[in-house]
Amino acid sequence: MDSTFLSLKGKVALITGGSRGIGKAIALVYGDAGADICIASRKLEDLEKVAEEIRAMGRKVLCVPTHTRKVPDLENLVSKVMEEFGRIDILVNNAATNPAMGHIVDTEEKIYDHIMETNLKGYFMLSKLAGKIMRDQKSGHIINISSGGGVSPAEGLGPYCISKAGINMLTKQMALELGPSNVRVNAIAPRVVKTEFSKALWTNEKLMEREFKYTPLKCVATAEEIAQTALYMVSSATNYMTGHILVMNGGAFF
Repeated sequence: MDSTFLSLKGKVALITGGSRGIGKAIALVYGDAGADICIASRKLEDLEKVAEEIRAMGRKVLCVPTHTRKVPDLENLVSKVMEEFGRIDILVNNAATNPAMGHIVDTEEKIYDHIMETNLKGYFMLSKLAGKIMRDQKSGHIINISSGGGVSPAEGLGPYCISKAGINMLTKQMALELGPSNVRVNAIAPRVVKTEFSKALWTNEKLMEREFKYTPLKCVATAEEIAQTALYMVSSATNYMTGHILVMNGGAFF
């Protein structure tokens, strides 16, 4: 893979929510493409399991327990990556939460705050910290894992959708500001992905019946499919792409 335009040889990638689901899949794909990896999530033991797979590829891996709602944790995360690798070439903001489902008018303030602090503020602060480094490097990529819910509403997911819409604008704004420093910022917006995080959706037969009625591909995405797209978006194939929200929804038209 080193001789292809998809090679990440010599690059350092920082991935949040890297112990499972989409984050884990991206870490494995980036490692396979040649990158050294830092993965972050709340539990070290879960990170180490993923790290073992990446080290088997011959890559360097740093595991940093991090709560993305806590700014000191994010500052520590970036500091640890710089101490270990001396640079950050790729940031993947992936850690997210959605602790409750229901209508906006029935949503408690603490639930709203929890979602916004994790999904939007967490992305904002880590992008700010890593973005300064990339600006000084005069190179870098930021990939935000957004959601189809940030583009169109989804029943019962109001605050989550609002947070993801915010991520989409964060992506565009940072692309505008960091573009002159050769830093690209893009987002991937999947609809339903078959991970533990979204299990309540893809195991709901009634919901999926409705979903597939308006989805031409009649299936949900896999974490590996999102990860392969994340590789494409940081490769030289997309050198002229920034500020883009790539929706992956199986052709859904509702």
